[in-house]
Amino acid sequence: MNKHIKYKNIARVMALLLLLASCSDFLEVAPESSLSAETFFKTEADFEQAVSATYKPLQDIYGVSVTDNPGFGAWIMGEMRSDNTHYILNTGNRGFEACEWIDNFLDDYDNGYQAWKYYYNFILIGRANQVIVQIDNVELDSSAKDNLKGQALFLRALAYLDLVQYYGGVPLHVTPASSMEETALPRSTKEQVYDQIILDATAAASMLPNKADQEPGRATSGAAKMLLANVYIVQQEWSLAEPILKEIVTSGQYDLVPSYENIYLTTNKNNQESLFEVQYMQGATEGQRSNFIYNFLPRLVDPSVVTGVSGSANSQGGWNTPTPDLIASYEDGDLRKDASIAYVDGYPYIKKYLHPHSTWNNTDDNWPVYRYAEVLLYLAEALNEQSKSADALPYLNQVRARAGLDDITTTDQSGLRDIIMHERQVELAFENKRWLDLVRTGEMVEVMTAFGARVKANPQDYYYPEGYQPVESAYTDIDEHREIFPIPQRELQLNPDLDQNPGYSGGN
Repeated sequence: MNKHIKYKNIARVMALLLLLASCSDFLEVAPESSLSAETFFKTEADFEQAVSATYKPLQDIYGVSVTDNPGFGAWIMGEMRSDNTHYILNTGNRGFEACEWIDNFLDDYDNGYQAWKYYYNFILIGRANQVIVQIDNVELDSSAKDNLKGQALFLRALAYLDLVQYYGGVPLHVTPASSMEETALPRSTKEQVYDQIILDATAAASMLPNKADQEPGRATSGAAKMLLANVYIVQQEWSLAEPILKEIVTSGQYDLVPSYENIYLTTNKNNQESLFEVQYMQGATEGQRSNFIYNFLPRLVDPSVVTGVSGSANSQGGWNTPTPDLIASYEDGDLRKDASIAYVDGYPYIKKYLHPHSTWNNTDDNWPVYRYAEVLLYLAEALNEQSKSADALPYLNQVRARAGLDDITTTDQSGLRDIIMHERQVELAFENKRWLDLVRTGEMVEVMTAFGARVKANPQDYYYPEGYQPVESAYTDIDEHREIFPIPQRELQLNPDLDQNPGYSGGN
């Protein structure tokens, strides 16, 4: 097997799958001329193709597409919405203003960049459902069947976890639709969605092989356990998260990469620290490339001064720029700072996604979803929240030691809580974790209100040119309703049983 998974849009699979780009628009009844699921799914190879196709929307959620920029939403919503990153105001091109609205808390139901996350997660769910429903109807080797079904369950759980954290309760599709009525389900509650994620992740963890026995890049038992622990952390079920995280730690399958900057090397994909990462391949056809660095660089006349690759002027850059707040939060001597952030033309940019590549706007970098460092930090958090603060310190200090920092010795629960969250902020910077951490800890309103005030008081510190500042209404609508994003208006128009999230205009 090639070590890179090629998530191709296989023609036979695409003729079969009832794609979900929205609950009610793309989940359609297949026309009579289409290849049916019952006709297609006959062999292990058929299911392998279908599972590979199920991974493909992850590339679109986190990265780029041939025809649009859905991946903008992942890091705009996960990082730029927070105090970690901001944008460099582009006064000469206002065509991407909708990206700024998400950062400034001015977005609403018609913002396309936050809608793509919704659409592509449901595309993935639709594909996973076909595998999950059909695979038990075919005679396959039991270990192969468990592996393939486990991957589909993991991917479905991952998609629903993304949806429920960013949009709240959503329609819960766990079987392919067989009629038009079944495509337009009402919203399930957040609790119901989390319950389904727990069922899927638990089953996946029992079916999937460990990392040593799995093809690189595909879901493993460890990844499924981490997803399950993630749910329990969000739900503050600390005593349920703790043993699962300890299983990962004691499994012997994972360890920290000794050098922080080497985690992200394109020559070190799916390394010992990686539990799960989205796979990309430079130079490949069918949309398998990544291009994160070209979005994260400042807008440069000649980006090759940084990338080493000649190409068009970088009109697409200026996004996800590290804030002075984040930069100042690194402790003296923290090795992660220089490994994560560099400067060009006086602007900081995210360095961890800059690696050698051959073609302009076509890179080989994967996107990290779960790393072993996060396992350790989650475990430290779960222990501290159960008043086992002394037990939490060894896990926290493993992460700090790699960063070149001294051990933490305090066992004061409140103080240690703040330290752990700060470690998450800098250790997992630019991996789409910060916004979700602010929301789940109940700190979003306070932190982002204060951040917005700083931006408006000192706009030039936050990359506004002289004479420019945020619009007056920026950062004025920050309250609990902003913890989740609006359901895309297109979905509400197509599905009369779907209600808008409170506080947002549009809806039925």
